[in-house]
This record gives sequence, C-alpha cells and structure tokens, in this order.
Amino acid sequence: MAKWLLKSEPDCYGWSHLLAEGEGMWDCVRNHQAANNLKAMAVGDEVLFYHSGPGAAAVGLVTVSASAFPDPTDDSGKWMAVKVKPLRALPRPVTLKAMRDHPDLADMAIIRQSRLSVAPVSDTEWAAILAMAGA
Repeated sequence: MAKWLLKSEPDCYGWSHLLAEGEGMWDCVRNHQAANNLKAMAVGDEVLFYHSGPGAAAVGLVTVSASAFPDPTDDSGKWMAVKVKPLRALPRPVTLKAMRDHPDLADMAIIRQSRLSVAPVSDTEWAAILAMAGA
C-alpha cells in the first residue's frame, strides 16, 4: 500500500469540505508529475490531507476510495481524478515549517517541490509526520 500527500487551498477545498461530503473527488490537477502520481494511486492507499497557503500544514488522513478515472472537469480527456474518503483528523496539524526542520523529511517531495499538489510519501516520512502529529 502506497502513501501520498494531497495539497489543497483550504478555502477552495479544505478538510471541512471533505468531511461534509463524506467522499470527495480530487480533480482539476493539471501538472504532469502530479497527474502521474494520481494515476499511480490505488484503492486503500493512505493519504495526508495538506492545507496549502497561510497556515500550511498536514491536517488529516484520508484513503483512496476510487482509483484514477477521467477527470470530469477536463474536456480534453487527458487528465485524471481520484476519489478519497476521510479517515481522521490529525491530533495536531504538522506545519510546513516543522516538516522543513525535521531531518527525516529533508527529501520529501513537498519540501523539494513546493508547488507539487500530489506527491508520494515514503514510509519513513509518513512515520515522522504521524509522530509529529501525535497520531
């Protein structure tokens, strides 16, 4: 089972939006590397839900509930989307600053490629973030 990070502006589609829906569609991804990461996701993969912008932090855990399918917001038919369901909020958000300061996270995609909205997370990175969150 792979692990991932999905990044979204909280005012556009935040943790509270996903909780209200119960299952959300991760669509409108128009970056080739992020799109390839979406295509690699499988049902049951675990995902960090990350709020970007002011207050940037990992705030919750979700699971992939539907693997890649054609993005209904894309008229060209070349982009994909996935569906995710919330698992639980992190006890403490893990800020981007805290991630940058943690030695086990130096190579994490969100640190190296800050604009990447869909990124893999290694088992070591996952464990470090959950420990920082008190989960």
